[in-house]
Amino acid sequence: MADMETIVSLAKRRGFIFQSSEIYGGLASTWDYGPLGVELKRNVKEAWWRTFVHQRDDMVGLDASILMARQVWAASGHEKGFSDPLVECKSCNHRFRADQINPVEAAVANGKRLLEQIAKLSDTVNEDLSLHRFIIDDVRMETYNDLTLAAAANFPNDPILNGQLINMPDAVTQTFGSLVGQTFNLGAMPPGLLTQRLQEHLTRLSNRLETVLNTPGLRSATVGSTPSCPDCGGKLTPPRQFNLMFKTFLGPIEDDTAQTYLRPETAQGIFVNFNNVITTTRRKLPFGVGQIGKAFRNEITVGNFIFRTREFEQMEIEFFVKPGTDDDWHQRWIKDCLAWYTGLGIAPDHLHIRQHEASELSHYSKATSDIEYAFPWGWGEIQGIANRTDFDLNAHSKASGKDLTYFDEESKEHFTPYVIEPSAGVDRALLAFLLDAYHEEDVPAADGKSEKRVVLKLHPALAPVKVAVLPLSRNERLTPKAREVYDLVRSNFVCQYDDAQSIGRRYRRQDEIGTPLCVTVDFQTIDDNAVTIRDRDTMHQERIAIPELASKLRERISG
Repeated sequence: MADMETIVSLAKRRGFIFQSSEIYGGLASTWDYGPLGVELKRNVKEAWWRTFVHQRDDMVGLDASILMARQVWAASGHEKGFSDPLVECKSCNHRFRADQINPVEAAVANGKRLLEQIAKLSDTVNEDLSLHRFIIDDVRMETYNDLTLAAAANFPNDPILNGQLINMPDAVTQTFGSLVGQTFNLGAMPPGLLTQRLQEHLTRLSNRLETVLNTPGLRSATVGSTPSCPDCGGKLTPPRQFNLMFKTFLGPIEDDTAQTYLRPETAQGIFVNFNNVITTTRRKLPFGVGQIGKAFRNEITVGNFIFRTREFEQMEIEFFVKPGTDDDWHQRWIKDCLAWYTGLGIAPDHLHIRQHEASELSHYSKATSDIEYAFPWGWGEIQGIANRTDFDLNAHSKASGKDLTYFDEESKEHFTPYVIEPSAGVDRALLAFLLDAYHEEDVPAADGKSEKRVVLKLHPALAPVKVAVLPLSRNERLTPKAREVYDLVRSNFVCQYDDAQSIGRRYRRQDEIGTPLCVTVDFQTIDDNAVTIRDRDTMHQERIAIPELASKLRERISG
C-alpha cells in the first residue's frame, strides 16, 4: 500500500484534491476537489445511491436542509451532549482531545501497529541481522514500555492483567535476544533454520500481542494521573467539554432567538420528516430513507488528509424496523455495507468489522459496529452501522408534540419503530478507494529495459474518466478521424482526448488517473475503419471496428 505522502502528491499533481485557499497559505483541514476529484466523488456517491436506494424496493431518498430549527438539536441531544473532552497545554497552548493522549490508548495503538508490522515482516522475513534488531527494538521501546506503564498506572491490583502486560514483552525479548546471539555463528546453523525460527517467533509474538490487546477493560481504561503535553511535555489543563457544532444565526440579529447550527449529521433531517415520508410514499415497515449531504463538526483535532475534516459529506440511511427484528436487520446491514466496498474493488483483507464496547456507545445506540479500513497509519473507520433503537423518534415526538408512531395494519397496533443507521463518509470512502487502487509495477520500456508504471486500478464505476481517445500522432491525416471517434465515444462515456507527447507517455498518464480503457487511432484506422482498445490493468490490446466500438466499450466498462 502507498504511504499518505505518495497519495497526497498524486492527488495534487493529477487534479484530484487541492488544499483549500492555497494561494493564501491554505486553511487547516479544508480541501477542494479538482477536475478529476469531483468526478471520482460523484461516482462514489452515485454508486452508493444506485446500490442502496435505486436497486432496493425498501428504500426511498431525501435531501434535507443543512439549516434546521434549533429545537431539532436540543431534542436530539446534540446541543448539550455532542461534545469531546478538550485539554490545553499551559506552555505551548496546543489543544488535544483528552481521550487521544491517554497512555493506555497509546499503548493499544502501538500494539496494533506492531501487529501490522509483524504481518508484513512474516511475508518477507530473511536472515538479515537488521531484521532481528528492528523487531527487538520495536518490542522494547514501543510495546514493552507503553504497556508496562499502562499496567502500573491503571491496573495496580490486577495481577493477571499486570502479569500479561509485563511478561509478554520480556519473553519475546529473551527469545529474539537468543537468536541475535546465534547470528554471529551462522556457519553452525543449517541453511534456512534461522528464517524458520524467525517465522515461528513472529507468530508467537503476534499471538501474545493479540491476547493482551483483547484483555477486557484495556480499551476503556482511564488514566490515573494527568498526562503531559505530547508536543512539549508541559502540563495540561483538566479536561472540559467542547461542543462540536458550528453555531450560526438566521437573519441580521445575532441573539438567542436567531441561533441555530450547521448540521453535524444528516440523520435528524430524516427523523423529522418521518411522517411526511410515510404519508407521501405509503411505505410499510421495514423501509429506509437514504440521504447524501454535507455535515459540519468543529473537531478539536483534524488531519490525515481528507480522513478527518470539519466539513465533510455523509452517505446515510435510517432504516425503520419493527422492534424485535432490529438485531437481525443490524447484522444484515453490516453484511450489505461490507459487500459494497469489496464489490467496488477494496481487498477484503484491508477491511474488518469492529464492534463497539459498551463504554463507547453513543447515548442513542443499543449496538454499533464500524467497518474499518487498513490505512497507512492503522485501522480507521469508514462506516458505522448503529442500532439507534427508538430514541430519535421518541425524542422528537416528545419535544414537538407530534405523533411519530407507526400503525401496523396487520397487528392493528401503534408503536415507535426502531432504527438501523448505516452511515458512511464520502471522503473517507474515497480515500480508501484511492489507497487500495494505487499500484506501482515494473513493466518493459520501449528500449527493452524496465520502468515503473503507476496505475490506479479503480473499479470502472468509480473511474473519473472511463475512456481516453489517443491519436497516434498529430498528423493531419489522423486528426479528423480521431475527432470523429472522440465525438462517438464522449456521447456515451466520460472521455478525454489527448494528443500531446508520445503514445507511451499518454498511456502512463491515463494509467495514473485510473482510466480503464484507451482507444488508439492509428494510420491503419484510415484504411480499415478500426481502432485499438488497450486495457488499463492487463495492458492487452485488441482491434475493434469503429461501428462496434460503443457497444464493446460499454460491455467492458459495465462488466
